[in-house]
Amino acid sequence: MSIAKFEEGITNEDAAIARKGVIAVSDGAGGGGVFAEFWSRYLVEHLPDTPICNYKAFDKWVEKIWEPFYNNSEKKAKEIGGLFLNKFYDEGSYATLVAVWQKGQWISYGDSVVFCYNRKSGELQHSFTSLSDFNNPPYLVNCKDPLNSNGFRCGKFKVSKDCVLFAASDTLAHYILMMYEVAKKKRFADELQKAIDANTKNSNYIKAAMAIEKIDFGRDVVRKLLYCERDFLLKNHIKGLKKKKLIGHDDYSLVIM
Repeated sequence: MSIAKFEEGITNEDAAIARKGVIAVSDGAGGGGVFAEFWSRYLVEHLPDTPICNYKAFDKWVEKIWEPFYNNSEKKAKEIGGLFLNKFYDEGSYATLVAVWQKGQWISYGDSVVFCYNRKSGELQHSFTSLSDFNNPPYLVNCKDPLNSNGFRCGKFKVSKDCVLFAASDTLAHYILMMYEVAKKKRFADELQKAIDANTKNSNYIKAAMAIEKIDFGRDVVRKLLYCERDFLLKNHIKGLKKKKLIGHDDYSLVIM
């Protein structure tokens, strides 16, 4: 599921896919470049069915797929012309990408996040670094420029029959990770404090979460997200979270295996 910001006539720049054996989210970055919504869609649709296991393989895959997208976008940009065409030549198109394959092998470039939640033990594994890093500009895959190996992360989750795999774009991912850490605030005290001390809008969401008396992460967060089986259900759920000041304003994507 992928829903646009709650504004009139806005383009959803996120893309999400759930295919047999792989789920992925790409967050098109509209702040720079053009055609972000098409690039994010193109990336997730061209993911291979077999896992990408390292940076070299990821680089090779992007190298193999970028050109048709670039050529097609150049044609469209020429039709529009002027400053738009210049922007395309100068900046290209940008997006994050996160994907996980059936057995738990995952890749990540940017600040979209993939999660593995064990419903029996209550443990959450994820592809991100730390909560405060959501405040940093993300690494982005560009349709014409080389990748930066520093932006790439990969790994393998410990997956059992009790696990559920899911992925989310950055703002929803921040909410999920924040709620997990607040539910276990003793364990994550330092990480939470660092994120609060950053004094960003994300710090305010953390403070709002810390004010909740008791959080049962499995029941209050994961189960509610798993129940969002239609876009309108996810939309209503996000509206409720916004009211409680627990989540930011953005496009929201959620994909579950």
